[in-house]
Amino acid sequence: MRATILFFACSVSFASAQDYVTIRGQVKWGEAALPKYAPIRVGPGIRPAGAPPLISTELQIDPKSLGLRNVIVWLRPDTEDRNDPFPTDRIKPELVKSKSVNHVLGVVDFQFEPRVFAARSGDTFEFTNTTGHAHNLNFTSERVQSSRLLPKGNHWKLNDPLKAEPAPISFTCNIHPWMAGRMRVFDHPYFALTDADGKFEIKDAPVGKWRIVYWHEAGFHKGREGLLGFPIEAKADKPSGTTMELKPIAFEIAKPKP
Repeated sequence: MRATILFFACSVSFASAQDYVTIRGQVKWGEAALPKYAPIRVGPGIRPAGAPPLISTELQIDPKSLGLRNVIVWLRPDTEDRNDPFPTDRIKPELVKSKSVNHVLGVVDFQFEPRVFAARSGDTFEFTNTTGHAHNLNFTSERVQSSRLLPKGNHWKLNDPLKAEPAPISFTCNIHPWMAGRMRVFDHPYFALTDADGKFEIKDAPVGKWRIVYWHEAGFHKGREGLLGFPIEAKADKPSGTTMELKPIAFEIAKPKP
């Protein structure tokens, strides 16, 4: 009897460093003049006599670089459906699962700080009141609506980890209505928040064609035109490189039609 042994050949592909790039860019204020805010009217006893007036922190622009802070930038599929998820098989394998990050919201001079968060599913969130005044935190998402009165020195932590949502999560203070902030939660690692100079960095982005979205709490870059993002091909600047430098964009906040 002759035994026949069959050998099955299989090929296994492994991702290389050149399959992923770091995308760097900058978001700048897109208008000629810097915005001017009127001082916020606060009640008596809120701030000590002689303190400078409170000014809105919604638009934080560096006067020298014109960099716009607190813009959330992210990649999404090159599709026409905003709800299409980022393909898991394109995420760098070691980034598919992430270590949970605890995002802590505080108060500095009667303003939420940080005012804007970018988080990933599985992260956690808490509010810590280290000020000498009580604050009533309203946390509103598609999954959670919570209103908590927190006297000085108290804190509140969301019971469950954050989950990705298509809309931004808002937090406000009922007692001090000018205090407000926003958070976006993603189901992938390809997002970033601009710093004080408007700069951002998205690490280990998979090469290929995607769309890049720029969102500020005042709206999307170019309004409705920017809802789906703008086409981008992620690739290294040179054959042996691992970075991709984007040209700075001038952020445009769509104004309502008269």
